[in-house]
Amino acid sequence: MTGRQSFLQKFYPLIMRFARTLGKKGRILQNRQEQKPRVAFSTLTMVSNKGDMIPMSQFSGRHLLLVNTASDCGYTAQYAELQELHERFPQLVIIGFPANDFKEQEKGDDADIARFCQLNFGVTFTLAAKSSVLKGPQQNNIFRWLTDPGLNGWNHQQPEWNFSKYLVNSDGMLTHYFGPAVSPLGKEVLGAVGVISR
Repeated sequence: MTGRQSFLQKFYPLIMRFARTLGKKGRILQNRQEQKPRVAFSTLTMVSNKGDMIPMSQFSGRHLLLVNTASDCGYTAQYAELQELHERFPQLVIIGFPANDFKEQEKGDDADIARFCQLNFGVTFTLAAKSSVLKGPQQNNIFRWLTDPGLNGWNHQQPEWNFSKYLVNSDGMLTHYFGPAVSPLGKEVLGAVGVISR
């Protein structure tokens, strides 16, 4: 862990408090109308950080929390919270999608990222191959689905920053978007996960 990364980890609680106080990056969107996707989530595939193709149909009947991540961000300490969530709710599939879309905060390659996550946060949940999560021709196909209402049925919100979170239920329906300043262990996420995990 670099000096900058150690500094950011140490001040993570203050960063979160400051962001929430200012109302920044704490957006929560919910699929209250229970809009069904127009393209089934199970038809998608992703590439793991080891280069394997993983069909989303592999997770049919399970709930997923999909998060764009970065190693050099003020929210990077959320890796520890995501790992704790993974351990508390084993029926919830958590997948991290490393991306370098915000101010060059993920410069490493897939091997570097996996090593960083394991050594510093004990991450055992799934990591995808590094990709782009923002709208455009280069966008990861999972995030294209998450941010296109023509595909997911209702949501157009792309990640506001690193550690934006999308919750997909066991029926393949996108139920929530949580902004980066919403903690993975916050009452909002825990409430949503608790409801769908019963």
